[in-house]
Amino acid sequence: MSYLLYPLYVVLALLLFASFFTVKQQTAVIIERFGRFLSVRNSGLQMKIPLVDRISGRVSLKIQQLDVIIETKTLDDVFVKLKVSVQFVVIRDKVYEAFYKLEYPHDQITSYVFDVVRAEVPKMKLDDVFVKKDDIAIAVKGELQDAMLDYGYDIIKTLVTDIDPDAQVKAAMNRINASEREKIAAQFEGDAARILIVEKAKAEAESKRLQGRGIADQRREIAKGLEESVDVLNNVGINSQEASALIVVTQHYDTLQSLGEETDSNLILLPNSPHAASDMLNNMVASFTASNQIGEAMKAKKNKGSNDKNKE
Repeated sequence: MSYLLYPLYVVLALLLFASFFTVKQQTAVIIERFGRFLSVRNSGLQMKIPLVDRISGRVSLKIQQLDVIIETKTLDDVFVKLKVSVQFVVIRDKVYEAFYKLEYPHDQITSYVFDVVRAEVPKMKLDDVFVKKDDIAIAVKGELQDAMLDYGYDIIKTLVTDIDPDAQVKAAMNRINASEREKIAAQFEGDAARILIVEKAKAEAESKRLQGRGIADQRREIAKGLEESVDVLNNVGINSQEASALIVVTQHYDTLQSLGEETDSNLILLPNSPHAASDMLNNMVASFTASNQIGEAMKAKKNKGSNDKNKE
């Protein structure tokens, strides 16, 4: 008789075992009784009536992310692909709405993202899309938040994570950027070259000024030296013409001596008579004397004309 009860014990054990189930953390379980919603069970050890209650589904309460890629056109007729990442979560108190009201929540969210992006981006130029991508994300979040709240979903964040224009457009943008940088580089190079030329000109002008001052000082000192030499010679009884000729001859021989001291220089002396030096000195003295006499005659003639005019 007891052997006949063994199958009953086994069935009862199986039913008792089927009465208990566990729910993982950040998960909600939908329990239905005869096909009708009964309750929502949260994490932990839970119990249901076997053969009467059943687990209809499990809903994740974790934050989920959906990446949506949209191709649209900007205000300046440039086709661009945007990648919008939507982070959402099922509201714990609205698990019933999230499970029963939406069959495919990802498709619903994708449709709203498409609608908002294709309404906002055509109002902007391509450059503004890059600058105002946060505005696009805020617009998507605002639209989704209002639409998905009734379905038990909370939109945590929306991000425009990628903006990808057409390949030809990107190449053109790169060329424009490269041209702008080359223009700026050329301007800097031109400024540097102009500054270099100006500074070089200033340096040359300063060099010429100092060089001219040096030559003027040199000539002034030479003139002083000649004047002193003439005074010394006049004190020993040599007149100005002879002194000048003597100084010229002395400078001539000093020049020849300086040339002879240079090892790499060649000095060519033209043949002349043994008395060439004395003849040259005499010629110089005669030349200076004649010049002096002519000057004295012109001076006397001028003075005579002035006296005759005064007598009249």
